[in-house]
Amino acid sequence: MKKHVKNLIFLACIAVYIIFCCTQAPITNAVGTMWSLLPPIIAIGLALITKEVYSSLFIGILAGGFIYACSVVDISHFMKEGGFFYAVGATFTQMFNTVVGDGVIANVADSYNVGILVFLVVLGAIVVMMNKAGGSRAYGEWAAKHIKTRGGASIATFILGVLIFVDDYFNCLTVGSVMRPVTDKHKISRSKLAYLIDATAAPVCIIAPISSWAAAVSGTVKGVNGLSLFIATIPFNLYALLTLIMVVFISKANFDYGSMRLHEDNAKKGDLFTTQNTVYAADDEPEHTNGKVIDLIIPVVILIVMCVLGMVYTGGFFEGTNLIDAFANCDASMGLAIGSIGALIINVFYFLCRRVLKFKDCMEAVPAGFKQMVPAILILVFAWTLKTMTGNLAADEFVAGLVESATALQVLLPVILFAVAVGLSFATGTSWGTFGILIPIVTGVFGKQLANASTDGIPTMVVICISACLAGAVCGDHCSPISDTTIMASTGAQCDHVNHVSTQLPYALTVAGVAAVGYLVAGFVQNVFVILGVSIALLLIVLFGLKFLLKKKG
Repeated sequence: MKKHVKNLIFLACIAVYIIFCCTQAPITNAVGTMWSLLPPIIAIGLALITKEVYSSLFIGILAGGFIYACSVVDISHFMKEGGFFYAVGATFTQMFNTVVGDGVIANVADSYNVGILVFLVVLGAIVVMMNKAGGSRAYGEWAAKHIKTRGGASIATFILGVLIFVDDYFNCLTVGSVMRPVTDKHKISRSKLAYLIDATAAPVCIIAPISSWAAAVSGTVKGVNGLSLFIATIPFNLYALLTLIMVVFISKANFDYGSMRLHEDNAKKGDLFTTQNTVYAADDEPEHTNGKVIDLIIPVVILIVMCVLGMVYTGGFFEGTNLIDAFANCDASMGLAIGSIGALIINVFYFLCRRVLKFKDCMEAVPAGFKQMVPAILILVFAWTLKTMTGNLAADEFVAGLVESATALQVLLPVILFAVAVGLSFATGTSWGTFGILIPIVTGVFGKQLANASTDGIPTMVVICISACLAGAVCGDHCSPISDTTIMASTGAQCDHVNHVSTQLPYALTVAGVAAVGYLVAGFVQNVFVILGVSIALLLIVLFGLKFLLKKKG
């Protein structure tokens, strides 16, 4: 009965939203209006209600294709030419051309996306080789001796996530592969592992000056030194900083709430998945028992070194560009693909020299690794296609118009920008696209102040507003089921994707609420110590309060 009520509420909300859309513009003129956000709303809502991500994303894609087709097809013309059914046929033909041609095929053919898919498959192959060699098993046994508590396992995952700050995709998959045996030994649920991975991926990269994210942000700012501005935003990036504090708190306090609490209680009893939606194949059992801890550590180090070299290579480091500029100009997708393939070749030779694997074992790991990554690849392709649908409908222009209309309220601008960035990033599943849209608007609003930035320095309000854009983009990305990073975190933890999203959401929203208060304060008091102090104090009050209330409930 509860499920039927939820479904009815969801359908009612969609109906109300469609009515609002119709009052703003007819579906035949949907581009750049409220209609543009309907496809991701449908996909996200269905995923959270049905717990089935593939069909939910596909229905959202079809909805986007249909709305776009209604906007570009001259229905009245086709009605005159051949009647109602002819017009319907033309609309559906356009819809499938958009979904398949402009959506699925274009995204699979996109060079950046292909680089990410290559990296996924190669990483899967390396992980299978480490498992076959017994490196993962040996590391798990070593960790079981040295990491004594569940909190210790969580903190170890957190530390590794912070250390791998170069790229969020790389972070998610590497941390998941290394820490999965450790967290399994200490009966930490896969949903909790996915949260720990996700919370130390984008939130870490967005405050790391040497990362693919710093490069992306720097590239959106014109007229000032982008990297200097990025560094200035770090202490004001409340969502990222508070998320890291949140992870440490819940790990040390052994405290969980929301649906995560059920998953963790079940994990303590031996059930790591709760819903049994084990969409990922079980790790291969090691075929060689003489594998040692170095058979995991050395391949991972090789992978890290090669991927970093691959990224700086694409940024021109070996042509004389300095390290920081090489990161700023790098092509993360190409760099990760080059680095992972190089690491795969070196690791094959390593395992052969160690005599823990035969050449045949190494080659069998490639299709096995691909098989492990199929769920992530499917979700990614669908997510990319859904983003294309929202792009066709000009969701970015619609949101940009909303922000520009609110710029008169400068004191409230930081919290408004944060809220808009959360909503846009959540709906589109892209943090880079979100701050790519919002930061130029902010720099346009503060154009005169930025023009004098070389002599007077960058105004604090500009820094706070750009920080709010970045924080909101990461927050929405963190919550969204169609976000690349969220999908990668599920993949790294080998956790059901909807389980990860639903258990992470209460934690992310807690931090988002506190960050929103922090940005409200920032509009009035532009002092980093006051803003950070108030935000951290409020987060701790909320967490201690939740812990006390849950303990009282029993």
